[in-house]
Amino acid sequence: MDAITLADAKARLSELIDRVEAGDTIDITRRGRPVARLTAIARPRKRIDLAMLEALTAVMPFQDERAADLVRSMRDSDRY
Repeated sequence: MDAITLADAKARLSELIDRVEAGDTIDITRRGRPVARLTAIARPRKRIDLAMLEALTAVMPFQDERAADLVRSMRDSDRY
């Protein structure tokens, strides 16, 4: 977590917002004391459309090989 003075925050607000969107948290100070904190807002998770998921998986072909065996063979043959 970084701290920045109020004057610097006013001058660099766009840059600070970009950093907050990337996951940083920034404290804004006035006369050396923290007075505000910039953090990203929690975005609600998008609901999964079960009908669309079922339609997608219905047309997918079944695999002959188990997933664990496929990953193991890829690892052993250096294909990853």
